[in-house]
Amino acid sequence: MRFDFFIAKRIYSDLGVKGKFSRPANRIATLGVAIGTIVMLLSISILYGFKKEINSKVIAFGSHAQVLSLTIDQNYEPSPLIFDSTLVNTIKSSVPECDVYIYASKLGILKTDENFCGINFKGVGEEYNLDHFKRYLVKGEIPQFSAKESTGKILISQSTADLLDLDIGMKVYSYFLSSKTLRARKFEVAGIYNTNLTDYDKSLAFTDLHTVRRLNGWDSTMVSGCEIDFHDIKSIESCSFKLKKNIDLLNNDSRTLGAFTSRELNPQIFSWLEILDTNIVMILILMLCVSSVTVASGLLIIMLERINMIGILKSLGICNSEVRNIFINFALIIVGKGLLIGNIIAIALCYLQKYFSIVSLDSSVYYIDSVPVELNFLSILLLDLLIVLVSLFVILGTSFLVSIGKPIRSINFE
Repeated sequence: MRFDFFIAKRIYSDLGVKGKFSRPANRIATLGVAIGTIVMLLSISILYGFKKEINSKVIAFGSHAQVLSLTIDQNYEPSPLIFDSTLVNTIKSSVPECDVYIYASKLGILKTDENFCGINFKGVGEEYNLDHFKRYLVKGEIPQFSAKESTGKILISQSTADLLDLDIGMKVYSYFLSSKTLRARKFEVAGIYNTNLTDYDKSLAFTDLHTVRRLNGWDSTMVSGCEIDFHDIKSIESCSFKLKKNIDLLNNDSRTLGAFTSRELNPQIFSWLEILDTNIVMILILMLCVSSVTVASGLLIIMLERINMIGILKSLGICNSEVRNIFINFALIIVGKGLLIGNIIAIALCYLQKYFSIVSLDSSVYYIDSVPVELNFLSILLLDLLIVLVSLFVILGTSFLVSIGKPIRSINFE
């Protein structure tokens, strides 16, 4: 064992016996590092959790990207795009590994005897991926929608069900204005979902693609848009740029098309997440400063209490750098202990919140009913390394005080 590390361990183990002021200082320094570590790890885990939950909800409603028609018809609604082999080949050439889903939309009104509400009916077919909604399903089941026939089923949100006092198995009438003619349809509520994304939940219901096409007067090639699910999440940015470029050059029966990512279609949600990023950075900086100051303060108190020992070591011929190494090792022991305690407590709290949802949130504000956490062990490792590096920098600066003063004055210091 190295001499400086051996002395540092002896100083640390003797604090409980000989330390008059150093014992509480040591505890405060260790506690400061532990608390800072807990706050930083929880902040990062919550940020990852928010991003994962919100991203999964947004993607559930519109996949990673969409191709939409930018041409407006005489009713001031987007005109349909033609879903043909040319459009499919353009998408596949831009995003080789992806799934393409089509849908059709129609604005209408759901009405009961007591109330009514405006709804955007989203018609989907058999191939449309509704697996994302299984985790948000509150009651009933997700129907097997069809592009070839009408099943008469509808999937609505919890907010719509509460407003109209609907439950699964109940019948509800819907009304649509088409070519100045009011048309009515009767649907059966097959399932009720709740994502807490208020803007979507209040305005969207799912039904058959065949039904919506008939209401719009479209043939089997016409759709409102194409949703694109990327297999490789890391390629979204590069493939989206290529997709936009290729779609802009495409002539879809004289219609102007545009490609948009989920971030572009939901700027308010992702802007809110960017604000969270800024807040987390400020918390990390603040906690690093608090941890560094507590470690530096504890080290100064130990050095002051051991100033006689410093003088004796110098008089025995030990150079300043070796004496400094003793206190550097001592401070690193404190940081290591604080990190260990902080990591254990923070990870335990994350698992408790993840599985028991102890801390709840207002879903109308945060789009989720409890604080989400997502443990990323690579980020935890990098954060621990950052804490050690920042603490080491502060410790090195503080340890230079050992070089001040002559040995004889240090020995006689009281």
